[in-house]
Amino acid sequence: MKLFLACLGTETNTFSPFPTGYRTFEETCLVRGGNHSHDPFLFAVPLILWRRLASRNGWSVVESLCAFAQPSGVTLRRVYESYREEILADLRRALPVDMVLLSLHGAMVAEGYDDCEGDLLARIRALVGPKVPVGVELDLHCHLTNRMVEEATAIVSFKEYPHTDAADRAGELFHILSATASGAIQPHMALYDCGMMGIYHTTSEPMKSYLDGVKHLERRKEILSISIAHGFLWGDVADMGTRILVVTDGIPREGNRLAESLGRRLFQLRHRLRPDYRTIDEALAEALSQDRGPVVLADVADNPGGGASGDSTFILEALIDHRIEDAAVACIWDPTVVAVATEAGEGARFDVRLGGKMGPSSGRPLDLPVTVAKVVRNACQTFGSGAGRSVSPLGDAVVLRTGGIDIVVNSIRTQTLGTDAFTNMGIDPRTRRILVVKSMQHFQAAFAPLARQVLYVDSPGALVSDVTQIPFRKADRKKWPIRETVD
Repeated sequence: MKLFLACLGTETNTFSPFPTGYRTFEETCLVRGGNHSHDPFLFAVPLILWRRLASRNGWSVVESLCAFAQPSGVTLRRVYESYREEILADLRRALPVDMVLLSLHGAMVAEGYDDCEGDLLARIRALVGPKVPVGVELDLHCHLTNRMVEEATAIVSFKEYPHTDAADRAGELFHILSATASGAIQPHMALYDCGMMGIYHTTSEPMKSYLDGVKHLERRKEILSISIAHGFLWGDVADMGTRILVVTDGIPREGNRLAESLGRRLFQLRHRLRPDYRTIDEALAEALSQDRGPVVLADVADNPGGGASGDSTFILEALIDHRIEDAAVACIWDPTVVAVATEAGEGARFDVRLGGKMGPSSGRPLDLPVTVAKVVRNACQTFGSGAGRSVSPLGDAVVLRTGGIDIVVNSIRTQTLGTDAFTNMGIDPRTRRILVVKSMQHFQAAFAPLARQVLYVDSPGALVSDVTQIPFRKADRKKWPIRETVD
């Protein structure tokens, strides 16, 4: 048995000012031929697991490109096409193969391609023919398109948000594809459009119980997998929205009925699914009302994991204005300030203009007297544990201290994932009254166990939380909650 593996993806915020080019892939994850480090990126984890499982079975593996970019704006056409052609060229050289396994995102948009995954799958299918099983693992924030379903044999998305189950889902997909290749099963995929869009935290009710119910259904032998594709709100494409995908073994009618039933149930829960957001002032007041910390404030609107710049100053300015001490912020993206502070060295004191550089959604730059408390070259942070553990680079990073606030400033734009975004910079997050993290939900896995309270802050920023205010041109504006507002 010969397997072909590849990864190509990013999460495209079509409203982001950052075009996604070669450098973004190089900074995030670019590996060829399976030459992964001991600290893989999240979307490389499935490839490593698939190779290990294939080895146990005595199967051969051809691994092509593993390329993933930090969420940004639309990918340049030449970049997507060159990486796509590299994968296809490797596949041609590897033919014939018995299985194709792909780690993709599902919300990658390039110039001229609103559905990069569907395009790549169609070209792979044309090369391997109709009988070779082709499996895809997706992020749950995907645009699950009809074309993807038509071209793949089986698709499995992450179930958890934060995405702590990448390895589990990779194993699930491997077993589905293996059984298909041996002729033991005949997968059928049923797709249902829920007619809604939004952000759904699987760590909170009612989504937590809904997901528990989905997992219970998967215990039935004939149900191979159920995926809830949340969709990615800031990707303005025709297929954006929430969809249910049910993979069954040879029972297409039952799969279609189950997908519709689950989709209708999710739609019934729609009003209860929206995260509980606070304004900046509300969040600070609530945090200060606690007798101890840390209270974690999630700056969801400036989440680089959704394509935001990561340099907004709204919450930091409020901390300063309220004279709050024992606080720490991670991370503000400002490569220029990092370079200046690194040159000055630890202990240096000077005035700096921090953040607020990428436009109105970033707020205004803050002029601050700072002390350089820490300098770390090639800093990083981790996400997940066990087989699903991954590493995300921060680039060169510094800690700037102003008043009682420590600010982690980094040179590679990325969201805050793990507590080691602080500890690797010499900050013990458990000792702080307030922690500000630039993340929408992925921080939850690492920070919730130590937090006195977690508050989601609806600050100004690039990731507008009110869906009705997002200026869609291509997405279906008849979906909830836009539909109910219009009606």
